[in-house]
Amino acid sequence: MARIEETIDVSVPVSTAYNQWTQFEQFPKFMEGIESVQQVDDTHLVWSAEVGGKKEQWRAEITEQHPDHRVAWKATEGRENSGVVTFHQIDENTTRVAVQMDWEPEGVVESAGAALGADSRRVKGDLERFKELIEGRGVETGAWRGEVENSADRAS
Repeated sequence: MARIEETIDVSVPVSTAYNQWTQFEQFPKFMEGIESVQQVDDTHLVWSAEVGGKKEQWRAEITEQHPDHRVAWKATEGRENSGVVTFHQIDENTTRVAVQMDWEPEGVVESAGAALGADSRRVKGDLERFKELIEGRGVETGAWRGEVENSADRAS
């Protein structure tokens, strides 16, 4: 597994950053290669993307979600990945967004790219575009303030 850890400070209150991040269907606006994210229900998503020049689709489950603090997920079908995004209030109008993600590179090209840090640079770029999006708007496009507690432990 490859691990990515990146952070960025955004000039909005923590609730604004968190609320925008929970608008999963908006991810293609700032995530490179993501073609669509369909939210099936409160805890299930279907992702479509171009990864390493190939079209891919996978399903993910939100395993933990606490407003203004964290969103964690894991893939349940398709491309293996999992991670957590945390939100840290720096001051009243500044939030640190931290991404930690584990994923399984497939093939020589992806393995080499991960070893050279291409995946980390991509996530860093995604965070920079998120910053531009949320700071440019100043307000979120929506919000979901529900809690998800250890859904990975629930029977499917």
